[in-house]
Amino acid sequence: MNMDTAGAPGPLTARDYKSDLKPVWCPGCGDFSVLSAITMALADIARPREEVAVISGIGCSSRVPAYTNCYGFHGVHGRALPLAAGLKLSRPDLLVIAAGGDGDGYSIGGNHFLHACRRNVDLTYIVMDNQVYGMTKGQPSPTTSPEWDSALVPGGTGVRPFHPLVIGLAAGANFVARTFSGDPKGTARTIAEAIRHPGFSLIEILSPCVTFRPEERDWANQVHPAAVEETQDRAQAARRVLTDDGFNTGVLYRGDRPAYQPNFAPKDADLSEFEREFLP
Repeated sequence: MNMDTAGAPGPLTARDYKSDLKPVWCPGCGDFSVLSAITMALADIARPREEVAVISGIGCSSRVPAYTNCYGFHGVHGRALPLAAGLKLSRPDLLVIAAGGDGDGYSIGGNHFLHACRRNVDLTYIVMDNQVYGMTKGQPSPTTSPEWDSALVPGGTGVRPFHPLVIGLAAGANFVARTFSGDPKGTARTIAEAIRHPGFSLIEILSPCVTFRPEERDWANQVHPAAVEETQDRAQAARRVLTDDGFNTGVLYRGDRPAYQPNFAPKDADLSEFEREFLP
């Protein structure tokens, strides 16, 4: 944690939720705007910084906890969601955000992603999807199109990409949305909605990697608001996502499943029962 608890009285601003560390992302990276959107959303929610925790795994986007002025944990590759879920279940009073990228979340973290959706713990998962492994120099990620040609994979992988929003819907995510990093204010509004919605919220943020995928700069000309309203019907939401062009933005699904929160009330235990079982 790098939290400055001193400050002027009054409402917290987005700047109050940013740390003094300077991000090391490449100039033009979409993650700069995502960081701004996260801090704007936190200012809108207006929770004290000591009641907010940002958890991440490994990757360019997983640097977010270092750049926020609240509690944070930079975990290991693919493990952001079990860390975030464990924290939320043990401290339900905290606002918990998990942040990462398409490689961290859907490759080594894929199994954790499925079960986080299924469990429906009350947390928000922000995935900055640039369809490439940026920090490790440009390998195809789970969401990379099969024909993307690169020096590392000439001719492309030929492998069908992972479809996180459909998988999230099928696995049980309670709130599903897609935004674009080039619209930080709209992204901030969606993040705030996701935080307020009970259960597991998934936000896919299209965040261009201008270093290894410079063609993604054109995403700014391709994204557009979804032509249909959000739905509470998972099957309908899945059909819409499967048939869209991948650039529809907005809230796609808002479910009504109750968030998972087990009762951890302390119980009296009679240790003599255990002693009789294990002692001679």
